[in-house]
Amino acid sequence: MNIKKLILYFIAGIALIALPLFLQTFGNAWVRIADTALLYVLLAIGLNIVVGYAGLLDLGYVAFFAVGAYLYALLASPHLTQTFPWIAATFPNGMHTSIWLVIPLAAGCAAFFGVLLGAPTLKLRGDYLAIVTLGFGEIIRVFLNNLDHPVNITNGPKGLSGIDPFSIFGVTMGKTFTFGNFQLTSVAMYYYLFLVLVLFSIVLSHRLALSRVGRAWMAIREDEIAAKAMGINTRNLKLLAFGTGASFGGVSGALFASFQGFVSPESFTLMESIMIVAMVVLGGLGHLPGVVLGALLLAALPEVLRYVAGPLQNMTGGRLDASILRQLLIALAMIVVMLLRPRGLWPTPDHGKSLQTNT
Repeated sequence: MNIKKLILYFIAGIALIALPLFLQTFGNAWVRIADTALLYVLLAIGLNIVVGYAGLLDLGYVAFFAVGAYLYALLASPHLTQTFPWIAATFPNGMHTSIWLVIPLAAGCAAFFGVLLGAPTLKLRGDYLAIVTLGFGEIIRVFLNNLDHPVNITNGPKGLSGIDPFSIFGVTMGKTFTFGNFQLTSVAMYYYLFLVLVLFSIVLSHRLALSRVGRAWMAIREDEIAAKAMGINTRNLKLLAFGTGASFGGVSGALFASFQGFVSPESFTLMESIMIVAMVVLGGLGHLPGVVLGALLLAALPEVLRYVAGPLQNMTGGRLDASILRQLLIALAMIVVMLLRPRGLWPTPDHGKSLQTNT
C-alpha cells in the first residue's frame, strides 16, 4: 500500500468521524439521515452477497430485516413480560437483552431463515426465483401482522414499542452522553456504532469475495452448469450465500429496532426490498464500493429532496403534493443514471471474470 492511499484513508477516516459533529450544527435530523443511510449500506452489502456475488435475485430480503428487528423488539421490550405471566416471573426486572447477545443471535436467526428460503428454491433461477423470494417476504410481513391472536406474540399491526436503546459498557445510547463540556447526542452515538459495523461488514464482504467461497459464488453467477461441471457444490454454496446475506439483514434489523424504539409490519413492505435491490443495481452489481455508493445515494436522496419538493410545491400554488413530487424526482434521477450508466455508477472493472489476481 503506497503513501497516497494511506493519506487518502486517513483523510476519509477523519471525515467520517467528524461528520456527525458537523451535521449536528444543522440539527439532529441530518444526523438521523446519516444513521439511516448507514443502515441501508449494511442491508445493501448483505444483499450484494446474494445478488451480486452469487447471482441469486432476491426480492424478499426485507424479511430478514424484519426477523432481526422483531427478535430484538421481543427481547428488549415489555411486550412479552406483559403478555406471558411466566416470563414476567422469570424476569421480574424485565427483559433487557445485551447488544453482545443480540447481534450474534439476530445474525444466526436471520441466517436460519435465509437457509429456510434457499432450500426449496435451489432449482429455480431468474424470474422464478425472484417471484418465490418476493412471496417469502410478503409471507413474513403477513405473519407479523396477524400473530396477535389467538396468542399475542407480535402485537399485530399496532407494533411493538418501548424497545430499549443499546447500552455499551454502561453507556446508554438513548440519552445524550456528557463528558465535561463535550456532549454527544443519541443519534451521534448510533452513527458511530453503525459506522463500526458497516466498516467491519465491508472488510468481511471484501475478504469473502477474494476467498475460494467468493470465487465459487462468482462462478455460479456466470454459469451454474459450468461451475457444477468443475466440481463446485452449487447446492451448499447457494445455501451459504442465502444464509450469509440474510445474517447481514438480521443485524441491520436489530440495529433498526434499537434506533427507532418501535417496530411494526409497515416498516417491512415490498417497496423496502425493491429499494435495497435498486441500491445494489444502481451502485454496481457485485462491486462493493459501488454498492456502498448506491446505498448512500438512494438512502439520503429522498430526505434531501424534501427540501427541494417543498419550494417546487409552493411554485405550483400547492397543486402538486410534496411527497408525490419527491418520489417523481427520485424516479427521474434513477432513470437518468440507468440510461447514462447502465452497469451502475461504479461497476466492477472486471465484470464477467470470477478470478482476481492478488499482487
